[in-house]
Amino acid sequence: MHWLLIKLIPVRWGIALILPLALVALLVLAGCAPAGSPTGAPAPEVSAPAADAPAGQPQGVMRLGVQPIVQTDPALISSDSEVLVANLAYDYLVDIDGENNIVPRLATEWEISEDGLTWTFQLAEGVTFHDGSPLTAADVVWTFDRLRDPDSGFPTSTLYQNISSIEATGDLEVTFTLAQTNPFFLYDLSDNHALVMKAETEDPTNFNGTGAFRVVEFSPEDRLILEANPGYFIEAQPRLAGIEIIFFNDQTASFDALRGGQVDLAWSMPTALFVTLEDEPGLVALQVPTNGFDVIRFRSDRPPGNDPRVVQALKLATDREALFQLVAQGYGAVGRDSPIGPLYTQYYTEETPIPPRDPEAARALLAEAGYPDGLDLVLHVPDTGNRPALAAAVQNQWAEAGFNVELSVEPQSIYYGEDGWLEVDFGITGWGSRPYPQFYLDVMLVTGAQWNESRYSNPEFDRLVEIAGTTLDEEERIAAYHEIQRILIEEGPIIIPYFGPQLAAISDRVQGFELRPFAGRSEFRNVTLTR
Repeated sequence: MHWLLIKLIPVRWGIALILPLALVALLVLAGCAPAGSPTGAPAPEVSAPAADAPAGQPQGVMRLGVQPIVQTDPALISSDSEVLVANLAYDYLVDIDGENNIVPRLATEWEISEDGLTWTFQLAEGVTFHDGSPLTAADVVWTFDRLRDPDSGFPTSTLYQNISSIEATGDLEVTFTLAQTNPFFLYDLSDNHALVMKAETEDPTNFNGTGAFRVVEFSPEDRLILEANPGYFIEAQPRLAGIEIIFFNDQTASFDALRGGQVDLAWSMPTALFVTLEDEPGLVALQVPTNGFDVIRFRSDRPPGNDPRVVQALKLATDREALFQLVAQGYGAVGRDSPIGPLYTQYYTEETPIPPRDPEAARALLAEAGYPDGLDLVLHVPDTGNRPALAAAVQNQWAEAGFNVELSVEPQSIYYGEDGWLEVDFGITGWGSRPYPQFYLDVMLVTGAQWNESRYSNPEFDRLVEIAGTTLDEEERIAAYHEIQRILIEEGPIIIPYFGPQLAAISDRVQGFELRPFAGRSEFRNVTLTR
């Protein structure tokens, strides 16, 4: 007996996942949530006009202007540009559509055992890697065994630690066995890093995936060029003949290139720039609500972030509403120092109040912690999105409370390169949108997680995270998430001042493009060009 059987209808891929209520109640998803635009603003565009021409031979080359990529291994990608390249070249076992539903990709159907611990997936027939070799179950097993290896250092080693075994139970059949039930398992399998690679791949710069586009040229300092995969297993896709990705170290330069017609798309825009492009001739401004956020964090395993009084002083010195209005310009939502944002409607709560800004109380706490003359800090910041503006704004807010902050604004490729962002004492990091909140807790905040940049460690917090991620009782999960939010507001070494939409602008010659909350997961397979 099985709880669930989902089959693929040929050519039609927009099939939503419906789990039995006995197993899990799914999230109220971001696609159904309020738009991330200022109150009273017109409804935002989330995609370019639909491509209505009949499908035929792939035609046209779309040009994208993005930041350079550092990581080419899907297990290590993090930035929008890295995720973009990987998503064009590889495929997921299961994917997420524009409304955050689970849909088939390399897996065409799957079954769940009655106890919820065994998940069996059937793979599509006739899928090949770009080198011509066939996709088999062994490739899927190798991919996920690699991602869950606790000695790998990959962020997914925490995410997949609940997997007991993965077996190729047929040439095109893969069976996962879990140690505990996981109501979010299909979302885990569609994580950004879960792109299926050919078994025993040694050089990820070959980009040997099964994806709709194959890499034909890669110059890390300049550009990456892809062409349509003629053997792609989904009928009539892709519709573009190719994509040229041009790397810009200076984010402003990519927007100038968009204005000048040298590229067709630029994204992850600072709000201040986006508002200037909304009425630009020849461009279409796009935005989509997201669960993404910028987080300000201390390392809590060494001074000064290991002193709760310093953390509390920083929280008291911060006016989140003012930052939301000044930096995000009212786009998105005010944050509450927890990654469980308001788009996760049944899990989000405002039960725990955020203390009002009180610079004098913050100064007193700093003096009590041994800093009567103030505390000197260096704040490390990537140069993308709203992060530089956020850094300048908090620098001004915190000065009144005795925090003397020097800003170190670094190219994104430097900030995230070689995992430097995990080492600095004090930083601002952008976390891209995910369709469910458990990801952030498992990968960003539980003790020992590979991407726990704050080194936060709290046994009670970890216990609640485990409950939330394994229970089949939705009320128990809600209660755990509410308590998690209380703990992070009261003591977490993080400040999340706002949640922001994904902002982009695209040439009006582009049709069929769909911007996704995590920009690198945007949909290019149905894109066409009018000129």
